[in-house]
Order: sequence, then structure tokens, then C-alpha cells
Amino acid sequence: MRRRTYLRSIALGITGLAGCTESSGGTTQTPTTKRVPGVRVKTVAMNLEVPWGVDFDSNGDLYLAERPGRIRRIRPNGNKVVADFTKQVAHSGEGGLLGLVLHPEDEELAYTYQTYKRGGKLQNRVVRHRVDDGFEPERTILDGIPASSIHDGGRLAVHDGSLYVTTGDAGSGGRAQDKQSLAGKVLRLTLDGKPHPDNPFGNEVFTYGHRNPQGLAFRDGTLFSTEHGPDEDDEINVLEAGNNYGWPEVTGKSERFTDPLATYTPTIAPGGATFYDGPITEWRGDFFFGTLAGRHLRRVRFDGRRVVEQERILDGAYGRLRTAFTGPNDHLYVTTSNRDGRAESPAPQDDRVLMLQPA
Repeated sequence: MRRRTYLRSIALGITGLAGCTESSGGTTQTPTTKRVPGVRVKTVAMNLEVPWGVDFDSNGDLYLAERPGRIRRIRPNGNKVVADFTKQVAHSGEGGLLGLVLHPEDEELAYTYQTYKRGGKLQNRVVRHRVDDGFEPERTILDGIPASSIHDGGRLAVHDGSLYVTTGDAGSGGRAQDKQSLAGKVLRLTLDGKPHPDNPFGNEVFTYGHRNPQGLAFRDGTLFSTEHGPDEDDEINVLEAGNNYGWPEVTGKSERFTDPLATYTPTIAPGGATFYDGPITEWRGDFFFGTLAGRHLRRVRFDGRRVVEQERILDGAYGRLRTAFTGPNDHLYVTTSNRDGRAESPAPQDDRVLMLQPA
């Protein structure tokens, strides 16, 4: 068993390496190393259990969903469970309480993505909640998303008055090519839960042919995503309405389907993603996502839609990293996922939320 040392707050110069076993748009890279400025890594919250969806409100309070079914509110001097859905949520394998996002115009409302049991079978749903009433469910806005102990998707994002939802294939790849199935898709809804009127197929489906999309991030109106491959070809994609991303017919590049911007073999299991515009000048405009199998924070620089630089950050220092996001003052945050049953040896303080800022 490999021993890892954990520090609550450290100052370090980070060196990144983009390995030659990884590919960008199907092209093998040569190893590159880049030195970046000193970065201070601060623990914002600890003793969490598989943190998943996150969002900040306008007061700087961080709301965080734990996969077993709890929602926490994190403040500088407080870490409080504000809702407990452990009896309503089915924490089965990769399922549970997953995505969380606040309503963009009314912070008294929030959305979550949940796995639950109905008639003894697993299902996924999107629920709208009243935040100030202990996240009391207001109503289920989308139900019947196929679920399994694997490949449940679960990421939520709001942009330009629309709610985006990632769904996995729930272990049945053929669903991803069925435009009438909600599995293996990225969905687009109105904030009231109706299919967006500009969707390409007259239902909730925005894009299809996905295995298990895990991250959503917007840049200048363009939607980028991360996705888990099988034993090869994790992907970064640009999502455009009506496009087919190939699963289970292909992974990686193909003349028949929309090509990824980058692929990763061996797989690194990319998680939640964000674009950075914070105080570290060298990172501005770059795309960040956590990696679970890769156990590092990945930085990707694009020139348009072409990957021109990559870097591994916090490589192995904190174990499995799931959700990268930005918050007040545009600082970069990432959650660990060492209590999800797949880590070698969780540290006593796991799981935690880390913040990266200039040293």
C-alpha cells in the first residue's frame, strides 16, 4: 500500500507533465514540462463523504451535495448539514445525490440530481428544492432517467436560462444511440423542467452517443464536457445541439461521429470541469477538471478548439479528485473523492474541498 502525505495548507511550486501516453484529438503528444508560480493549497472543508455537486450563492456560502444524500452549507467558520435525504436517495455504486446547482435568478430555489428506488428498481431524477426551507423538495421536474450502480452521469449546469443535465448509459450502451431514451445523453431543459424549445429532437435530448459524461463548462457560449471512456479514450468534447458522440459504436476519433478535442489513454476518469479567470495569470482562460483514476488536477489550454498545452497539478498529492469549480474572487477549487470506495487509503481528514490561490 502506497503511503500519501496530506497537508492541510501548503505552499508549493507546481510542475506539470503531459505524458506521451495521452492524446489530443488523437495525436500522440511528446512530454512537456512547465513551471508555474507558487500556489497555496488550502483546505476549505474536511471530513466530508464523497462530495459531488457544488455551487456558491451570492453571499459566498458554498452548498455541497454528498453522494450518500446530504447537503452541506460551508462557511468560513461553519460546516452544517442543511438537508438529509439519505432515506430518499439510493446510494448504490456510482449513484446517489449527485449534481447540485442554484437557480440563477432566485437563490431560494436549487436543483439536484438524485438516484432513487421505485418499484425496487433504480431510477434517476432531477428535483427542484426550496433552499430556505431546508432544501424541501418543491417538485420533481424530470423523472425516469435510467439508473444503475454505474454510469449515472449526474452533472447539472445552468447557462443562459437553460438547465443542462448529463446522463450516463446506465450500463447499457445501446441506449446512448436511442434519441428517445434519456440515458447516455446531455439534456437541455427550461428552468421549469420542460424540454427546451430549441432542442433538436422535440424532447429533452441536446446531444447523444455518450457513455458517462461527467463535467460541463461554458466558455463564450460554447459548452465543453468531460466524459469517461471504457478502458481507453476518456474525452473532452464540445457539445453542439443534435450531435452524436459515437458511444457505443466508437471511442475517440471517427469519420462517422463528432470528434473529441482530446482523448486520454490510459484512462484518467475526468470529473467536474471549469474555466479559470482568477488571479493566477498563467492559468487564465484555461480549462480545469479533476481526475479520479488519474489522481491529479488537469489543466488544458485551448487555441480555439485545439489543445495546445496540458499540465498535471497536485499529481498524487491528494488522491482522487472529482469536481473542479471556481468561486468568490475567481479562485479555483477542487473536491477529493477518497471515501467513494475506490481509494487506496483515505486520509483521516478526507474527503475535503481544496482551494488553490497564489502563495
